[in-house]
Amino acid sequence: MDATFTAEQEEIRRTLRELLLKRCGPEEVRTAVQSEAGYDSALWETLAQQLGLPGLAFPEAYGGVGCSATELALASEELGRSLAPSPLLATAVLGAPLLLALGSEDQRAALLPRIASGELTAALAVPGASLTTALGLTGDNRGDWAGGGRAGGVQARRTDGGWRLYGQADQVLDGHSAGLLLVAAHTGGFARSRTLLFLVRDALGRDGSGGSAGVTRVRLTSLDETRSQARIQLRDVEAELLGEEDESSDVAGALASVGDSAAAVLAAEAVGAADRVLERTVEYVKQREQFGRAIGSFQAVKHRLADLYVQVQAARSAAYYAAWATGAGEERVGGLALAQALEALRITSSEAVQLHGGIGFTWEHEAHLYFKRAAGDELLFGPVHRLREHAADAARLFGGGEVAV
Repeated sequence: MDATFTAEQEEIRRTLRELLLKRCGPEEVRTAVQSEAGYDSALWETLAQQLGLPGLAFPEAYGGVGCSATELALASEELGRSLAPSPLLATAVLGAPLLLALGSEDQRAALLPRIASGELTAALAVPGASLTTALGLTGDNRGDWAGGGRAGGVQARRTDGGWRLYGQADQVLDGHSAGLLLVAAHTGGFARSRTLLFLVRDALGRDGSGGSAGVTRVRLTSLDETRSQARIQLRDVEAELLGEEDESSDVAGALASVGDSAAAVLAAEAVGAADRVLERTVEYVKQREQFGRAIGSFQAVKHRLADLYVQVQAARSAAYYAAWATGAGEERVGGLALAQALEALRITSSEAVQLHGGIGFTWEHEAHLYFKRAAGDELLFGPVHRLREHAADAARLFGGGEVAV
């Protein structure tokens, strides 16, 4: 592993940081999350069309940039510093890789260039609160999480004209605004039970209204407003199977692979957020005075900040290694990096609230944006102890049987 960044990678970080400092401060973030889309559409257009972020990590043949997960992780680290709300995670980290891994050539050619340009956003819809299970981060994803049996979850039924979907998916990231839905559904009944992925195209309609018949979306009120979530109900919805009609397609394996790379990207994003909130806390304790001196000069405060710095740097090292390892083809490293990064963000944001004193306890202060991101991400992608437990079981660290992912 080469721990140094290339000139291109450094340029990605520098350009993004400069842009976000100008256009994505705390007030801009609060304004963006209150919009109908849940993010700043003009900023997303800049990120997509001028910087090429949605297509950063997929091939040039489909309109992408041709970089690896490392570049995507570095970009996400900068987005995490400002908590910039955007559909990048749902579209480029979860949706596009599944299209690449399982989609037919026609599906890739039709959809990926639109994703790369920013014209089309995507969302991965899995039943209930099963996202981390579906991605193989906190448990075996070869079970019946998609809705086994006769009811529950999302069911797919073959008809003469194709496939029809029935059911409900909750906590769908950016599901209220995505133009393309990738839906995990159970099919085959008891005899040939399996989980497949389906495409619901033009889910919003070409003009942003209407869309596929039978699809109902409700944007949910979430703890972390910068991470938009939706409930999607499917009532006899026409869908298209992702990929070919092939019994040998490994949907669970593709989901687990995407989960590992997504965990590495999320770890980098959490590290960026932790680093920024620590910077802001250090700035504050240098200015706030008590008993005639800056509170940052007190030894107890110095020790607390030093501990936070060590924790953030350790999480950064783990995130960078996970991003490199994912690009190099190694597996089962993203979950551990994500656990360490989420823990660092939770502790750092909590300490930031404490060290800011009375002002830190007000909802209006930006420290709460980071605190809620830490809590929200651990609810969505954790908890930390389950990420570590599953990674340990998969690696057979304690002599247990190997977990299939």
